Amino acid sequence: MKKICVLAVLMMAATVSFAQTKKVSVLGDSYSTYQGIIPEGYSTFYPDAHNDVKEVEQTWWSLYIKAMGYQLEKNDSWGGTTICGTGYMRMDSSASSFIARMDRLGNPDIIFVFGGTNDAWANSPVGEYKYSDWTKEDCKAFRPALACLLDGLQKQYPNAKIYSILNSELREEINESMRTVCEHYGVQLIELHDIEKQNGHPSVKGMEAISQQLQEAIKD
Repeated sequence: MKKICVLAVLMMAATVSFAQTKKVSVLGDSYSTYQGIIPEGYSTFYPDAHNDVKEVEQTWWSLYIKAMGYQLEKNDSWGGTTICGTGYMRMDSSASSFIARMDRLGNPDIIFVFGGTNDAWANSPVGEYKYSDWTKEDCKAFRPALACLLDGLQKQYPNAKIYSILNSELREEINESMRTVCEHYGVQLIELHDIEKQNGHPSVKGMEAISQQLQEAIKD
């Protein structure tokens, strides 16, 4: 009888553990890349000779997933990409934009959107706020592109919880745009602060800080 009770308890624990295991997908830029993890053909940053992040386990998303007991579903991060369709040198980056890649995230329970850095660094046009009927031309500007992205993610992944991550040290126009658009869609925006960087990208300490700030900000 005792053995049966122990077995029942173990089975219940395993069931609870399985139920709590959530699948996480990441839609990002170079900050979320790691060679061999992201899709083949994408530009990557990590590992880099001028940054002390040398193992995939040191990335912010790997640290967060491990800390929470979750599992990675998809990491669709592409170095140098913008949320909108205007990249560096004002080139058309629609094919590699976050919008173009939002249908590649598998079947996640949680989606992290970590973008806007290249839109800021490339000085992509900000545009006007627009929340429906977007054209390709509309989405070459940051504000309508972000709205189109969040709207599309909510419709395509209705059962997933979406979080937007805002890098530190970006210009206020980008910061305020992300706050406004995320509030419109009810998406929690996590604004990073005090992130140590090497060669413009999070170091080991910076990655740890990102993971810790996510854990502190996400209460559910």
